[in-house]
Amino acid sequence: MSVLGQKQPTRLFDAPGPKARARQRMYSVLACFLAMGVAAFVYLGFNDTWDEVMAAPGQLFSADIWRINDSGQWSAEKWDPFLDPEIWSDMVLPGMMNTLRAALVAAVLAIVFGIVFGVGRLSDHSWIRALCGAVVEFFRSIPLLILIFFTLASPLAANQLLGIPFGTFQVDPLTAVIVGLTLYNGSVLAEVFRAGINAVPQGQAEAAYSLGMNKPQVMGFILIPQAVTSMMPAIVAQLVVLLKDSALGYIVAFPELLRSFSLIGTRFNNVIPAAIVCAAIYIIINISLSRLAMWLERRNAQRGKASAASATAPGVPDRGPGGTAAAAEAEPPVSADRDDSGEPLEPRR
Repeated sequence: MSVLGQKQPTRLFDAPGPKARARQRMYSVLACFLAMGVAAFVYLGFNDTWDEVMAAPGQLFSADIWRINDSGQWSAEKWDPFLDPEIWSDMVLPGMMNTLRAALVAAVLAIVFGIVFGVGRLSDHSWIRALCGAVVEFFRSIPLLILIFFTLASPLAANQLLGIPFGTFQVDPLTAVIVGLTLYNGSVLAEVFRAGINAVPQGQAEAAYSLGMNKPQVMGFILIPQAVTSMMPAIVAQLVVLLKDSALGYIVAFPELLRSFSLIGTRFNNVIPAAIVCAAIYIIINISLSRLAMWLERRNAQRGKASAASATAPGVPDRGPGGTAAAAEAEPPVSADRDDSGEPLEPRR
């Protein structure tokens, strides 16, 4: 509020003038027409009636063109497989469980990997910093799909490079997906944790060292918990990316969610309905994960406020909502010629 009691504007930009508002309205109208054109093209294309429009453009406004074609992807027969409980119990749910299992294991390992190498990049020893930095930069620079392929082909590589007999150990698709997700996303999370630790005020570490804590204790009890709290949005965003990247297991025949829906689309010739249902499931899972992270962030913030409000020195009574300032105003000052009870002191001789 200003001195005159009027609320100050919170905009960080100048208010548009008449010409700017007119241009914005024109751009909005053009964008709406463009979106409607793209939607019409998608609908007619998957309805198998776009060829008729191209042959006779005048039929674009005909009702027969827009009517649902029985041979197109929007017909009710294409959606009937998703009303069959066996499709869900035999294909969709197992694929979703495999996706969640791979994502959960990879998320835990990626967080551990990120904390270890993020802290390692802040080590006092130069060789540890160099080693951790090389590992993080190496795995961040390699595409995730190549990491999955390399992990799956590691038995062959061990046979040709180290002479280990082929078949001594095997890598299944689940392990390849988990290792690839862990190495790639863990390297990204290492940078997130390093940035979060560097963002903690330096005075907190100095205060901890002054109390006699060593560096592992300062990292484990002071810096890392605050870094995780402050970087929670970035961590959750990377975990959402990890969950979506698990769909790359389709390339190595891992029976995850996308592969299940691709099999459904191939069997029933309903690729578009299968893709829409698959995307809806991914959206629901990712939004749930984001909502969980927001709830955790609010919970941590409320706990921090509660602990700060209830923190008082030992032996000092709680002065209520007024605090020490209000109590100091309420209590009468003690005069220099009177004792604590208010009685006058005897004159000194």
